[in-house]
Amino acid sequence: MKKELLWVWMAWFGAGAWALAAEGPVKTKAAVEKEVAPAKGVAPEELEAAFVKALARVLFKGRWCTVEKGTMGEARDEQYEIVGAMKTGGDRWVINARIQYGTINLVAPVPVQVKWAGDTPVIVVDQFTLPGAGTYSARVMIFGDTYSGTWSAGDHGGLLQGVIAKQP
Repeated sequence: MKKELLWVWMAWFGAGAWALAAEGPVKTKAAVEKEVAPAKGVAPEELEAAFVKALARVLFKGRWCTVEKGTMGEARDEQYEIVGAMKTGGDRWVINARIQYGTINLVAPVPVQVKWAGDTPVIVVDQFTLPGAGTYSARVMIFGDTYSGTWSAGDHGGLLQGVIAKQP
C-alpha cells in the first residue's frame, strides 16, 4: 500500500512540477489575482446570488478526520444543517447553521468571510468560539454539490469533505 501511495504521490508531484515548468516564469501577485478573479462575464453579484441559493436550507453530509503529525485519523461521519447565508458587507457574511454537538443543539449565526477562487466560493472561519465546544478556524471550498476543507481547533485539526443536499 505504501509503495502505491508513493507512486501516486510521485506521479502527482511530477505532473505538478511539469505544469509549473510549462507555465514559464514566476507570475506577479497582480497576474495571479487576475487569474482567480470571478469568471469572465459573470458579475460578482450573480456569483453571490448563486451562493445564497446554494446555501438555503441544505444539509452538509460527509466525513471528517483528524490530522496528527502528518497522519490522517479514522474518518467519522458529520452532518451540518445550513439554514441560510446573508452577505453583511465586503467579503463578510453570516451563515446560520444548526449546530449539534454533544448536548448542544441550536441555530447559530456564524460570522465568516467568503473568498472567491474564480467562480468557486471558499468559506473562511477564523477563531469562531462555540461555547462548551472550543474555538475553531476553517477553510471550506464549495464546488457544485460538494464541500471539502480543513479545520483547526488550536491544538488539533483535520480535514472534512462531503455532499450538499437540499432539504424540503
